[in-house]
Amino acid sequence: MRAPEGWTVTVWARVPKARLLAWAPDGRLLVSRPKSGDVIALTPGEEDTAPAQSTLLGGLTQPHGLAFDGDTLYVAESDQLTAYTYADGTATGERVVAGDLPDAKSPELGGAYAHALKSVAVGEDKSLYISVGSTGNVSVEDRDATPERASILRVPPQGGELQTYATGVRNGTGLAIDPDGGVWTAVNHRDNVGYPHDDDYDGDGESDQGEVMQEYVNDHPMEQLAKLTPGRELGWPYCNPDPDLKAGAFAYTNRPFVSDIQLNPDGSKLDCAKLPPTEQGFGAHSAPLGLAFGAAGSYGEGALVGVHGSWNRKPPRAPEVSFFAWRDGTLGEQQTLLTGFQLEDGSRWGRPVAAVEGPDKALYVSDDYAGAIYRVTTG
Repeated sequence: MRAPEGWTVTVWARVPKARLLAWAPDGRLLVSRPKSGDVIALTPGEEDTAPAQSTLLGGLTQPHGLAFDGDTLYVAESDQLTAYTYADGTATGERVVAGDLPDAKSPELGGAYAHALKSVAVGEDKSLYISVGSTGNVSVEDRDATPERASILRVPPQGGELQTYATGVRNGTGLAIDPDGGVWTAVNHRDNVGYPHDDDYDGDGESDQGEVMQEYVNDHPMEQLAKLTPGRELGWPYCNPDPDLKAGAFAYTNRPFVSDIQLNPDGSKLDCAKLPPTEQGFGAHSAPLGLAFGAAGSYGEGALVGVHGSWNRKPPRAPEVSFFAWRDGTLGEQQTLLTGFQLEDGSRWGRPVAAVEGPDKALYVSDDYAGAIYRVTTG
């Protein structure tokens, strides 16, 4: 693994299939494990010793997102958002805040749901935000579902009617609140997009409009890191955020949308030119997962993102932990904190999921492929 000069990375704990992270008020680190149906509590010990592990909650349905509001712990399962009272390493008083969320068990979906895992964040006004991914790559029926899929939903803290807060969010697994109270999502966008322009992309002398070409798909569409406002539209599946190629390198700041040539060729489904540009982003197929705001040593305050890496890009997009500096109420460009998880032949030994700042100012990073929690001290 490679880290900035002066940083130290150690394997702090071994937790198979570790996903998202949240620090409890009593200094324990909680780790969700969707495949095991549980939430693990890690209790730090003396410095340089492994934390004690215990099962905080078990028997859950694909628990993923974790968030605290004081002593209330929210757990986003694939089919519901559940609240608990947390104290001294125990979670009691289970209550369902939002039920009947769509997952593979939903009758209308016939057992198929590509992005069933949910995330949760607690807003400045105590409202709860829930990410609901699309059922597939380009499943347009998600936009007409109840509750709406491929969206960010909002619900009052005591439960109640689900409201659609943002639409066209293909898989907004990353979900977090910024220092000013704004809601942000990191989005896994679509695969196998057709070339949108009526010109010759591959140099064979003929128009490539509508063609699915690996060279184009490798870098399009970009993954989004977007600030959400009520009613924000992020385009999927009718509009694709388009990276800007300058001086041989792609740029991902404030990028506009282009119409999806396969689903919205004439713009009649959605006028992509009228959508506000995406604030920041990542290279196509980066697969950003966990999103958190915190400090990263000398890098200062910003957004920490676990980049899982591509599954179908050729060559593969490498996993990393990314950082976006918080400046003047928004986020700067992507910077790499941790890398080296992928070998030259494209094989991997690790895939980071989430990174959070700890009470000790170290960074803690989950890796579901290596089954590890890393502790990163920044000097």
